[in-house]
Amino acid sequence: MPTAPDPHLADLARLRRVRDRIDREYARPLNVEALARGAHMSAGHLSREFKAAYGESPYSYLMTRRIERAMAMLRRGDMSVTEVCFAVGCSSLGTFSTRFTELVGMPPSAYKRAAAFATAGLPACVATRVTRPVRIREARSAALA
Repeated sequence: MPTAPDPHLADLARLRRVRDRIDREYARPLNVEALARGAHMSAGHLSREFKAAYGESPYSYLMTRRIERAMAMLRRGDMSVTEVCFAVGCSSLGTFSTRFTELVGMPPSAYKRAAAFATAGLPACVATRVTRPVRIREARSAALA
């Protein structure tokens, strides 16, 4: 007799699809309600389950992806901070700068200046790894452990 599919596994599959959608569409206007509708979940349920599975809320994950892409664009040096802000899907330069500073530890304009020197001569795969954003509070927790 066939067994019923595990609802937890179905939720995990939906969460993976949400995460993949965020990774693909980070530059588009995305919000938790739209992501939840696409996953056939309520926004609250999606937020709770996503955080349990991935350690951060869907919005936080989206902003981390946007900041990662912004860091790469700023390292290239051919775009202004404002251009990068809008290119990664942020609609407010203030929110972008605040979140960037929170994740990276310096404002985007300072990062752009510093990144030109910090990654000079490094292969792209190494530069990406060493410049990946880490939340300030997570870095402090890791340092204390």
